[in-house]
Amino acid sequence: MTGAPAFDLSLYLVAGSDALAGRDPTAVVAAAVRGGVSLVQLREKAMAAEPMIARARALKAILAPLDIPLIVNDRLDVALAAGADGLHLGQDDLAPAEARAQLGPGKILGVSAGDAAEAATVDPALVDYVGVGPVYPTGTKADAGAAIGLAGLTAMRRLLPLPMVAIGGIQAGRAAEVMACGVEGVAVVSAICAAADPEAAARALRQEIEALS
Repeated sequence: MTGAPAFDLSLYLVAGSDALAGRDPTAVVAAAVRGGVSLVQLREKAMAAEPMIARARALKAILAPLDIPLIVNDRLDVALAAGADGLHLGQDDLAPAEARAQLGPGKILGVSAGDAAEAATVDPALVDYVGVGPVYPTGTKADAGAAIGLAGLTAMRRLLPLPMVAIGGIQAGRAAEVMACGVEGVAVVSAICAAADPEAAARALRQEIEALS
């Protein structure tokens, strides 16, 4: 276990320019939070450091008063400069041990895992949660790999002792069956970011999640 503060994975929003279709990210995130999002990840693979730090700080300003963590995808430099609450790493990103050494014990560190071999590399002494998927086929992330389905998600749940959030192709109507696999939450991108009404989209997902509790 690490020294990271408590966090809620139940409705995890991954926000990035590629999914926002030119809309203001802070406005979309603010609406999503009103609808029930519990944690936000900023993912900007192609953005330069300075504008990404500015965006992270703007998101942090609206999330911090609500005690909703801001996680930065991949970019340790941005996470540190913006005072983000944590970092999420893919399999080809910085090693978790190096990230934890620079983040310190008080930040949230998440990693992605898509199969048993990747699950075996996860160190619970360094990592706070695992993002697993893609559960369903997704066009949001080109290198996401093959969908593992609900059976694959259930198998990963048995392998990993850490809190788990499922990701990949999860839309309204699918959250309940995903949560039934024993995960702590669902992570979505386009289901909220591309919705005409992000607040309503988040609320619909939140209602599905809470129906199981």
